Amino acid sequence: MGLERSLPLVGLLLCVAGTAAQQDDIEAQEEFLVEISGTTVTITCPLTEVRMSWELFGTPATSHERKYVIENHDSSPGYVSCSAGEKKYEMYLNVRVCANCEELDALAVTGIITADLLITFGVLILVYYFSKDRKGRASAGAGSRPRGQKTQRPPPVPNPDYEPIRKGQREVYAGLESRGF
Repeated sequence: MGLERSLPLVGLLLCVAGTAAQQDDIEAQEEFLVEISGTTVTITCPLTEVRMSWELFGTPATSHERKYVIENHDSSPGYVSCSAGEKKYEMYLNVRVCANCEELDALAVTGIITADLLITFGVLILVYYFSKDRKGRASAGAGSRPRGQKTQRPPPVPNPDYEPIRKGQREVYAGLESRGF
C-alpha cells in the first residue's frame, strides 16, 4: 500500500527533474504562440523587445519583428529560435499544413458531434419501438410454421417389415430359413 501512495510523488519528481534538465541556457518559462491557417504559419516570440532576431531551421531570418510569418510552409520539421540580447527562446516546430483544408472552430466540431449523437439516439429509439411490438409474434421466415396449441399426435403407422410374428406365420418362416432364405 505504501508503494502505491508514493508513485504519484515519484512521477511528479521525475517531471520536475526532466524539465529542469532540459532548460540548459534556453529560457523555457514562456511559450511561443503558433497559428496555422492553410499553408501559412505565424509564430509569435515570447520576448517583448522591439528588435529581435529569428533563426529558422539553422539559417538566420530577415524579419526582426515579434511575429514571424512563414508563407507556403512545406510541413518540414525543425528548430525555430528568437533572441534579443542575452535572452533566447527555442522550440521544435513540427506542424502539418495543407492547402485545401477547411478550418473548423470548436463550435462547429461540437455541433457535428451533438448532431451525430442525436441521430444515433433517434435511430436507437425507432428500432426499440418498432421491435417492441413483435416480441410475442412468430417470425414469418422460411421454414417456420405458425405455432398453435400442442395437440396429441396419433401413433405412427407400423412398418409391415417389422410386424411381430404371429402363431401361423412361425412355421412359414421356419421353412424359409431351412431352405437358405
